Amino acid sequence: MKRTLITPDLSAIPQRFHTLIRDANVYDSHCASGADVYFVDKYDGLFLKSAPKGSLVTEYTLASFFANKGLAPEILDFFSTDVKDWMLTKKAQGEDATHQMYLDDPKRLCDTVATTLRYLHSLDISDCPVQSHTARYISTATRNYLTGNYDSTLFPDNWGYASAEEAWRVVEQNKYRLKDEVLLHGDYCLPNIILNNWRFSAFIDLGNGGVGDRHVDLFWGVWTLFFNLGTDKYSSRFLDVYGRDAVDPDMLKVIAAFEVFG
Repeated sequence: MKRTLITPDLSAIPQRFHTLIRDANVYDSHCASGADVYFVDKYDGLFLKSAPKGSLVTEYTLASFFANKGLAPEILDFFSTDVKDWMLTKKAQGEDATHQMYLDDPKRLCDTVATTLRYLHSLDISDCPVQSHTARYISTATRNYLTGNYDSTLFPDNWGYASAEEAWRVVEQNKYRLKDEVLLHGDYCLPNIILNNWRFSAFIDLGNGGVGDRHVDLFWGVWTLFFNLGTDKYSSRFLDVYGRDAVDPDMLKVIAAFEVFG
């Protein structure tokens, strides 16, 4: 994960975090999610994340749940102003799976993220605080289709759709096939998987998770290997290691249709 040393504007940060930030090196560590993320180089590392008010509530809820199971970093604070949510977490030990050490051994990386995902999907779902990811998933796709929010640039080389209407037909014809069956990460990409010398350490960015259909995570697992390694040669290996007994390959293209609607 790239980090750029910055001088933070304290006027834009709640007073309760000023003491924490003062006299520390602070880095911009945001990614493509639209949230602002600061890495504070203090107390073995802290992350301070902010986003429009209300948008981090689900992530906070799920991150707390995952942290209680030893699957995510400890959350130290959650706070909302009139306009923003703020969440402070400890840094997990290790680096995310886009670190060059991991990219340099793509077969081992593929196998590691596949077995880690199968383990996540084997966990008890009865106490998860977000029990119906599928309903939220369908609702989001429907809303974005009706408002014209369609990203035609997504997945052009593997699961592309020629138009919003083509993708929407796939959603409409297959939405009944989605099941609330496993504990999902929801955005199972290499930057969101923290490894410590190849051992799983933590998941981060959990706002899209909950109890849902395993193929959502499988889709992103296949996609992230394609995107971050620059080749699709590990797609079949990833599904083999995960376990073909639990995979419906046709559902990956269905999930792609949902994802182009955000």
